[in-house]
Amino acid sequence: MIGIRAGAKWIGAVVLMAALSGCGGDGGAAEKAGALDGYTPKQIFERGEFELERRRSKDAAFYFSEIERLYPYSEWAKQALIMQAFSYHRAKDYENSRAAAQRFIDFYPTDEDAAYAQYLLALSFYDQIDEVGRDQGLTFQALQALRTVIEVYPDSEYANSAILKFDLAFDHLAGKEMEIGRYYLRHKHYTSAINRFRVVVEDFQTTSHTPEALHRLVEAYLSLGLVDEAQTAGAILGHNYQSTEWYQDSYKLLTSQGLKMRDRGNNWLSQIYRQSIKGQWL
Repeated sequence: MIGIRAGAKWIGAVVLMAALSGCGGDGGAAEKAGALDGYTPKQIFERGEFELERRRSKDAAFYFSEIERLYPYSEWAKQALIMQAFSYHRAKDYENSRAAAQRFIDFYPTDEDAAYAQYLLALSFYDQIDEVGRDQGLTFQALQALRTVIEVYPDSEYANSAILKFDLAFDHLAGKEMEIGRYYLRHKHYTSAINRFRVVVEDFQTTSHTPEALHRLVEAYLSLGLVDEAQTAGAILGHNYQSTEWYQDSYKLLTSQGLKMRDRGNNWLSQIYRQSIKGQWL
């Protein structure tokens, strides 16, 4: 990414600031755009950097976008486009940040900043999934975009951060399944609860939610009188997560009913037990 130079000693930026100081109110953007016609792309770019230094990110994005409009085929337009995506993202205008990042990828797919553009595109989704209750479509889109960074730009400086965020977003999806499963369990909708916890155990087994999901399966299956499934869920929990509080809770729950943590019957949990613990895949 192009570095944002420290300080405010940009003559072009100062001249532009003076020239545009009277622009504002309704139609201010149009007036600014007209006032920029006589300036070089370098001067406009420096004004954008100046606004970033002042933490006025939307104003910065405006100046960078004007370079794209006035000098679309210049080298400055390419530099301004990635800065436009960055500025919009800093302003939390994720839709415009994503649009600018995608244009950069489309126009300059082999440029050294393409990896950063893809990373910004992923962040435009990722930075909106801060709450478990939000639309999970954002999480899926973040995962897809982060996967692209990891797979297409594995040697870039953004790959490791993308891997970390991918894991956190994946964990977030599992958290959503757990939230819904716990709701069903509290309201004694045991079959619906089991379906949610099963998704976590089967599809999100690498996340931090798996131990609790197994314990909740023990609870739900015992409530339905399905002791084979409950014991098998406990067996998996005891083998893989014995140091967790969920193991302790399941152990007490099962033993209080005279049951053991062991593989019983021929159900979906037994298949997981045989495959993951005994290595029996047939």
